Amino acid sequence: MARRFLERVQNWFSQLGGQKSGAAPDKPRIIPRDEHNISRQNISESAKKVLHRLNRSGHEAYLVGGGVRDLLLGGHPKDFDIATNATPDQVHELFRNSRLIGRRFKLVHVLFGREVIEVTTFRGSPKDAENDPHIDVNDQGRLLRDNFYGTLEEDAVRRDFTVNALYYDIRDFTIHDYTGGVEDLHNRQLRLIGDPMTRYQEDPVRMLRAVRFAAKLDFTIAEDTAQPILEMSHLLEDIPPARLFEEVLKLFTAGQGETTYRMLQRFDLFAPLFPEPTKAIAEGEPDGIIHCALASTDRRVSENKPITPYFLYAALLWPALQQAWRQEEAETEQPAYQALQQAAGETIQNQTQATAIPRRFSTPMREIWELQLRLGKRSGKRADKLMEHPRFRAAYDFLLVREEAGENTEGLGAWWTEYQDADADRRREMISALGGGGKKRSGRKRRKPRRSDS
Repeated sequence: MARRFLERVQNWFSQLGGQKSGAAPDKPRIIPRDEHNISRQNISESAKKVLHRLNRSGHEAYLVGGGVRDLLLGGHPKDFDIATNATPDQVHELFRNSRLIGRRFKLVHVLFGREVIEVTTFRGSPKDAENDPHIDVNDQGRLLRDNFYGTLEEDAVRRDFTVNALYYDIRDFTIHDYTGGVEDLHNRQLRLIGDPMTRYQEDPVRMLRAVRFAAKLDFTIAEDTAQPILEMSHLLEDIPPARLFEEVLKLFTAGQGETTYRMLQRFDLFAPLFPEPTKAIAEGEPDGIIHCALASTDRRVSENKPITPYFLYAALLWPALQQAWRQEEAETEQPAYQALQQAAGETIQNQTQATAIPRRFSTPMREIWELQLRLGKRSGKRADKLMEHPRFRAAYDFLLVREEAGENTEGLGAWWTEYQDADADRRREMISALGGGGKKRSGRKRRKPRRSDS
């Protein structure tokens, strides 16, 4: 059904006399129910409740954004967002199960158990941006505050990409397209609305969103949208590290992490996010572990298995850690473990200047790194004690990823794989085979020599 809908788009555009995608329209292109594939059965019941209540209360309300985009592509959206002309306070008053959030631009979350329906008021464009108290722009053109309500038409052109600016009206089941988003869906193309350089200056994170959506949807990025990214990627250095941490998780935990990594490298967007790993890779450190860890994460996402941000960060920062570790050993002549601890601290501290790493992730990440050294020390009871460590399984998985990436660990991965499944007798044999470490020390304490009375 989705394919038939997209095949009709070209005819539909020629009949209407299509205009360039992303441009502000004179009027919307309205697609009737019999010319698109969205079915109410595929829309969340919670989202439909919010839409109907807003409409019955005299407000305009539309399903918008990724939900409409994914439905038109034949997918199953995880989230449903709604745009309305009701103010946040009016929405909050209508739904007792809601809460107001946001500072720059207030919006409402309507809660249905674990499901959250996000409701935003139509955003507008000020008539006089320089003197409007709702607008705050820094010297680089980045929007710091933009709390201005508007109409549906204004809201459409304020959105980022054309394919995210499609509105579904549940009252008559029509789709409203103000920016040529349906045509770009047909062409599997991602295009910014408005002038790309201006939009990136307003919010540099849009460059990351362009890569993320292109990887997720398997779309190409339109030439006019892609061209400015290389020369503007440095603007990400001015984004707060806490916000970039959240963006990194979105980039690498959606199931297309390895593709995303390649695209970030291509557009020079990995460097502002991970400056030290980028430097280490440029100086010869291999990045195979990043590819392998992201590929493993992608598989786990596709299999609905849990993933852990600290494991990802451990791999993303591994090239920088390796370089810092060797340098620490060479310059200070510290033992390997102390040098590793010092290098880990420096690597994390440097990274937090680019993207914040909450302690709940940085602590287990350090433990994974430190366990890579300890996994090689298996004599006596050390192996059994290591298996009791709460981060052992993650460290073992990290060891296997290192080996998959081509690192020589002298067979540690195979040894630990067998040891975990072996019975007690076999484990004793494996420890003994290491040489010397399997011998048990006598339980008798050595007597101190008696002091002579003479």
